[in-house]
Amino acid sequence: MVAVTAARSIVHVLSSFGVGGQERVALDLAAGQVRRGHRVSVVSLAPPPDGPLAAEFRDAGVAVLTVPKGRGLDASLPARLALRFKSVRADVVHTHNPQPLIYGAPAARLAGAVAIHTKHGMNPGSRGNMILRRAAARAVDAFVAVSEVTAQQARAQRDCTPDRLVVIPNGIRLERFSPDPARRAAMRGELGIPADAWVVGTVGRVDEYKNHPMLVRAMAPVLGDRHRLVIIGDGPAREALDAAVAALPEPRWVHVLGRRMDVDQLLPGLDVFALPSSSEGLPLVVPEAMSAGLPVVATAVGGLPTVIDEGETGLLCPVDEAALRDRLGVLAGDRDRARAMGRRAREVALARYSADRMLDDYLALYERALARRAA
Repeated sequence: MVAVTAARSIVHVLSSFGVGGQERVALDLAAGQVRRGHRVSVVSLAPPPDGPLAAEFRDAGVAVLTVPKGRGLDASLPARLALRFKSVRADVVHTHNPQPLIYGAPAARLAGAVAIHTKHGMNPGSRGNMILRRAAARAVDAFVAVSEVTAQQARAQRDCTPDRLVVIPNGIRLERFSPDPARRAAMRGELGIPADAWVVGTVGRVDEYKNHPMLVRAMAPVLGDRHRLVIIGDGPAREALDAAVAALPEPRWVHVLGRRMDVDQLLPGLDVFALPSSSEGLPLVVPEAMSAGLPVVATAVGGLPTVIDEGETGLLCPVDEAALRDRLGVLAGDRDRARAMGRRAREVALARYSADRMLDDYLALYERALARRAA
């Protein structure tokens, strides 16, 4: 545990209080900081009403604030954010992903606070957006990548100067995720899935990068009463997902659940976790699934090869429908091996991805940045 000389006022800045990987990281980090005795606030740049995670931040003892961004490029937002940061006497402002970086990092400087930024994924953008991000990154004291692959992407995109770049892998509250026969039975009962069915599932924002239609097509030849697919999540590519499901001979074997806040209750009902993404950073849902005792079949993109130990905790494949179908078929055909991989996956997740390790790393980074600023 990191020793600190005083309680700090820490402000996290998010695009919104919607449900996503970066928001979950910020929630776990903020909750841990509250438990360590710090005063923690979180600011959303989205207009009201608040998204579903706002209530979870409040329940964790985090002050929930909104400073809405106007349409287009909002020149007034940094000054408005700086006033809010001053009102809570912020020592550290921690931004998450591009939009909060563009507005929050300059505002932190205006407010006299240390600025820390976390890059959670590749974050492709327009030329103008990249120029704004690089300019804002000059105001940060440290630029954090959540995996070495994400750090390589930051270097390739010239997101920041090399001296500011730090790697801190994500951590999560894994105690919420575990194999549980009662949860397994409840999930299958809710969805009408037989107890002996083989169930592949995925969780995540439904967007073009998560590539859900490819997973549907890869599973299509084997779907049936005792071979199901469960998709949890929602987002801008939902129409394409629904179209892929509707094109199946029997769409009823695919369960599209939309956004759910009880993922920890649903994961134990699966046999395999699949992630067909075309681009990734270090998705938290993978160690969550591993902690629930699931083997993982995923595309070898972004930080995924650093999370999944090939042949031990899961199987990797290129972004290719036939290759994904083949890897899923390997585990469906050798279920004893799949269960052994799941047991090993849980051991690895608990050893590598604890929220306390992430919390210690960030608090130490804050203290180094504050010490440099004082000097």
